[in-house]
Amino acid sequence: MALYSAPPAHVSIRASANPTTPSSSPLTLFKPPLFWPWEKLKVGPMRVSPMGFGTWAWGNQLLWGYRESMDGDLKATFDLAVDHGINLFDTADSYGTGRLNGQSERLLGNFIRAIPGGSRAGDDIVIATKFAAYPWRLTPRQFVKACEASLDRMQLKQIGIGQLHWSTANYAPLQERALWDGLVAMYEKGLVRAVGVSNYGPKQLLKIYDYLKSRGVPLSSAQVQFSLLSYGNDQMEIKEICDTLGITLIAYSPLGLGMLTGKYTPSNLPSGPRGLLFRQILPKLDPLVSTLKKIAQKRCKTTSQVSINWCICKGTIPIPGVKSVRQAKENLGAIGWRLKPDEILQLESAAKESPGKMIQNVFQTR
Repeated sequence: MALYSAPPAHVSIRASANPTTPSSSPLTLFKPPLFWPWEKLKVGPMRVSPMGFGTWAWGNQLLWGYRESMDGDLKATFDLAVDHGINLFDTADSYGTGRLNGQSERLLGNFIRAIPGGSRAGDDIVIATKFAAYPWRLTPRQFVKACEASLDRMQLKQIGIGQLHWSTANYAPLQERALWDGLVAMYEKGLVRAVGVSNYGPKQLLKIYDYLKSRGVPLSSAQVQFSLLSYGNDQMEIKEICDTLGITLIAYSPLGLGMLTGKYTPSNLPSGPRGLLFRQILPKLDPLVSTLKKIAQKRCKTTSQVSINWCICKGTIPIPGVKSVRQAKENLGAIGWRLKPDEILQLESAAKESPGKMIQNVFQTR
């Protein structure tokens, strides 16, 4: 991951950090953007915003209560993000339940095409989609066809980052090489601008990095669960490997499925499957929650904004999930500032002190 030291001449500022009603007065104060163009981060051949947005909820009825009537609000959420410089959106071909499988990709494609200015206006958007390691995807060609199906759903000519959603090393090691060859093939065909992985632990990450390198394909990103709620040695080992090899670490679930938002308590739990998980973990987070609230109050921020900013300060690109304009506005408040070193230490000390930990993704490998 690298910062650009100077802005390209053709880039213009699209929106201010605190948009206000336009005024014709020459005394109108200039409002700086949330981040400057030269502060974008390098991922493969692309430059992306310091934070992206995740779209797991877009189409997921079981866990997130999606309804098609929400699509207008989701478009407004997407438009708000783009207007404030966010250009990285994470999705997957498996996002969406039942007949809505792939709905997240469809919606993103629709929203990109609706950006004023036509296709050129949407060229700056970087879609990072993940291809599921389904058991019937046994050959490189089948994995390439999955990429082509995603392109068709989004009506795009090329995907920004094509990612292997999870490793099969734990249960179908022979399938793993075919999936890796599929990543190579989609990159060589120009279907994706960069390739990445998701839910890869240190050992498998090193293996796929070496294999792709031997095939002349750079591994640009690694997406893992990364938050104060999952803070620990495994998390930091992956980060150190990424730093050494020049792989960008994308942090999913930076808010622990919502547990770090301050919205929920042991007596106020979300409905559905999340409520069962929260019931086990939330009562064990007192030191962390207390420290988050203290720092948030001091900084005039929310606990969500502090939690996301911690991920940014650790050198990752967080992709908090959004499904409403309100959530997007709050998450945007996580960029444009930095926690102080002593605040970072306080948060990490509180995270270690808290016995509650986020459960590891079942697909995460070593």
